[in-house]
Amino acid sequence: MKKYLIVLFILASLPGYNQVSENIIIITTDGFRWQDVFKGMDTAIANDQKFNQGDSGYIYQHYWAKDSKERREKLLPFIWNTMKEHGQIFGNRELGSRVDNANPYWFSYPGYHEIFTGFPDTAVNSNSYPPNPHVTVLEYLNQQPAFKGKVAVFGAWDAFDRIMNEGRSGLPVVNAFDMAGGNHPTANEKMINKLRKDSFKPFKEEECLDVFTHYAAMEWLKTRRPKVLYISYGETDEWAHAGHYRSYLDAAHQVDAWIKDIWTWVQSDPQYRNKTSLFITVDHGRGDIKKEEWTSHGSDIADAHEIWFAVMGPAIEAKGEIKKDSQYYQKQFAQTFARLLGYTYKATHPIAQEIKDILPK
Repeated sequence: MKKYLIVLFILASLPGYNQVSENIIIITTDGFRWQDVFKGMDTAIANDQKFNQGDSGYIYQHYWAKDSKERREKLLPFIWNTMKEHGQIFGNRELGSRVDNANPYWFSYPGYHEIFTGFPDTAVNSNSYPPNPHVTVLEYLNQQPAFKGKVAVFGAWDAFDRIMNEGRSGLPVVNAFDMAGGNHPTANEKMINKLRKDSFKPFKEEECLDVFTHYAAMEWLKTRRPKVLYISYGETDEWAHAGHYRSYLDAAHQVDAWIKDIWTWVQSDPQYRNKTSLFITVDHGRGDIKKEEWTSHGSDIADAHEIWFAVMGPAIEAKGEIKKDSQYYQKQFAQTFARLLGYTYKATHPIAQEIKDILPK
């Protein structure tokens, strides 16, 4: 009996014990509001000539329905069908489900730092902040033998090489106008690199269009077959800052379609099928109390700390939209990623506990 208990204790202490997934795909769409996720298009914004790009008819044609549940399904059909049916969606504050930034700044670098370190460091207070001094959960996982060389990052914004500290971590980080594929690009990566280089650059050199980030990430997934893949889309934030609500909604709708494509491929491949968790979230919220502030975020915007997330995967209970009173924070995501893979993320800085409600009992 004693030997049996000792074996159980040893097994429980090993990485992979109580493992939910063999792989994880983490996706963010920058600054996409929970209000639009859970209620669909906002008529107050769509009707405002300052924000509808002179084309409210297009917005109504594509995204309008009388019922808010129909509106959100038009905008995000994958999230409100597949993820609702098979996973869990958090952040509808009207139902008591609250998710927030723990950092006090409510903009991008601090948000992404919080997501991947589990630690709202108040020193990280600028989008120009230098390479992250903290070891992220992705760097930690890449240090584990089972994940070494199997972690990759793709981001539209050029800050991710600093957020992930590419130089120290050794993670492959393809952001903005970096060339995909490194020294040995595939034929598809060569074409993606050429198209991206020659593309229209509405956000200058700081950020590429999401389409290039998406297809570069998909090519990496299919050819390098990572166990941990992070993709950050950026156009939802850029078009919001520009006050272009039609383009903002279109960008979100496109991200939803790309997530469907990713999941469809994952579920068609033996390495990933029923062995992969999908986690979707944002770095920060944006204004809503004052409708004209939907374009903005930061600590001077009252509700810009309000965020959301969705998750599904093997052994994650299908609860759909979470309707119970609850409070979670962005800082809890990092340890949750690790726990889904059967690991405990450790670093020299504080790390918030995982979100236990989504893990098997």
